[in-house]
Amino acid sequence: MQRRTLIRTALASSLAAGLPAFAQGPGNWPTGKAITYLVPFPAGGTTDVLARLIGQKLGTVLGTSVIIDNKGGAGGSVGSEIGSRAAPDGFTMVGGTISSHAINVSLYPKLGYDPQKSFAPVTLIGTNPLVLVVNQASPYKTLKDVLEASKTKSGGLSSASAGTGTSQHLSLELLAFKSGVKFTHIPYKGSGPAIQDVIGGQVDMMFDTTVVAGPHVQSGKLRAIAVTSAKRLASMPDVPTVAESGIAGLQDFEVLSWQAIFVPAGTPAPIVERLHTEIRKILATPEMQEKLKGFGMEPADLSTAKIAAFQKAEVEKWAQVIKAAGIKAD
Repeated sequence: MQRRTLIRTALASSLAAGLPAFAQGPGNWPTGKAITYLVPFPAGGTTDVLARLIGQKLGTVLGTSVIIDNKGGAGGSVGSEIGSRAAPDGFTMVGGTISSHAINVSLYPKLGYDPQKSFAPVTLIGTNPLVLVVNQASPYKTLKDVLEASKTKSGGLSSASAGTGTSQHLSLELLAFKSGVKFTHIPYKGSGPAIQDVIGGQVDMMFDTTVVAGPHVQSGKLRAIAVTSAKRLASMPDVPTVAESGIAGLQDFEVLSWQAIFVPAGTPAPIVERLHTEIRKILATPEMQEKLKGFGMEPADLSTAKIAAFQKAEVEKWAQVIKAAGIKAD
């Protein structure tokens, strides 16, 4: 009886102090306070689309709101740096990508965060190839057309990206490096504005994820030239791979972008585990699996330890590519 009274008194004191209620389950932490899901790119890109899909469902599970906060710039570096400096208390998540959490560390000499040491991995959402697209009115119908046209144009064809160091940029640089053809890279602050300029004809072409480019290809606003995967995509069976072009030097061409979720380093392990568990359940639902595959993504299901190992390998891989191709941040 005395124990129950003490519990009631403690709860009453907490409520009187205005403290948020605690969620039940592994990694209890106060979820009455809103969680910020920081997207280091503008609205409309792959990371943003996934954040909104996951955030809404996660908020319901945790009994709180998940606020999407877009902080674009420098290929995801601006928002990621902000996220790295957030309090490690479970109230900040960061949408990490191949650019922000693997590529940028080799491109920017003064990056304000360490992609591995500044964060703890929560979930690898999935991987997806990119697709090279042009405006529907463009005269280019094949990769050979694109390369031949770029050879004859001063400075080469223009190609948009979500920013320097993004997978869109690295795909272009890798194509240029392997084919020996020059292009003019035009970085934007995100996929949304970049692809709109390709649709509008202000830029010749763009590599982008199937999440962003796919709907525009289906609507007829863009023409898909080639995909960067080793095999053709089920969602775009008529679009050849870059390797299928038959062009010398491109036989082993492959680029896979990826999307993940991180929290600031030092976030308590029980909270990381709770987030990992709940997001994993969300991603495993038939609805989300269908959406991911519809986007051309290959869903992933790795432990946090395996995500960390995967990220480490990606950092090392792209460091080698950037050095070999002599790629530098604009």
